[in-house]
Amino acid sequence: MKPRPLPKTVAPLPDELLSGWLSRLAAANYCDDAELLAHIEIDTTHGSSLDFNIDAAAVDKISGAARTDPNTVRSLAFSKMTLSETLLTARVPFQSCRECSRRGLSLKQWRRAWAFDCQVCGTRLVQTLGKPGDEQLSEKLRNRARRGAGVLECAARSGCTKRFRRAMRAVTFAMSLKSCHGEPLFALQSHKQEVRLFCLAAIDAAQYRPLVKAAISSSSIDDYARVALLRAFEKEPRLLAAVDLIAQRRARSIGPMAAESHN
Repeated sequence: MKPRPLPKTVAPLPDELLSGWLSRLAAANYCDDAELLAHIEIDTTHGSSLDFNIDAAAVDKISGAARTDPNTVRSLAFSKMTLSETLLTARVPFQSCRECSRRGLSLKQWRRAWAFDCQVCGTRLVQTLGKPGDEQLSEKLRNRARRGAGVLECAARSGCTKRFRRAMRAVTFAMSLKSCHGEPLFALQSHKQEVRLFCLAAIDAAQYRPLVKAAISSSSIDDYARVALLRAFEKEPRLLAAVDLIAQRRARSIGPMAAESHN
């Protein structure tokens, strides 16, 4: 027996995330998410578990209870993506739009590592756990990060392995210069605004300047940065050799200057 239709329904918006719409649906019917799912007879207490994997039976139950077309319900979950898109789509919220969140909205776009501005209202997205003071970051860095986000999106959606690898290599460098440990994919979803923006800006910089120059832009390269270099260039030994050569020349040129400064 199908669940009884809910007293009230709400129309989903374009690109709205299924779990977000279910939360709005629950609020409209004066219950919480778990109570709504129990009424619909779906065996989970968290709507987020349906965002990436929803079967036909669940679609039918939700569409019947909400009096909504099944295809519309299905479109609210993430559809088939390229491998790059999958890797760059967060499983949990890491950023949101302050303006739209106040209206109870949650978009699929916000889960993308390349998302920068809200596609509904145009407001810049902010990290969900960001600390006060992030607003002090320079506008120049923000603009570069915005361009880098666009490059990252093109690389992910194109399915081009070479473009995606180039972007991730730039992120690896950015992480080494910021002494940030972990995987590049997690850095792009970091709750630390400065880290994420710096990584996105590095992707933009890598489009116009040789990455070798970016590698020596730091005043000092520690052991962790060295490991990051090795990881970034593990399939390009010639480029790694070029980095070594430039670093050695730079060290020799800085050496005498440093000695003179202490005299």
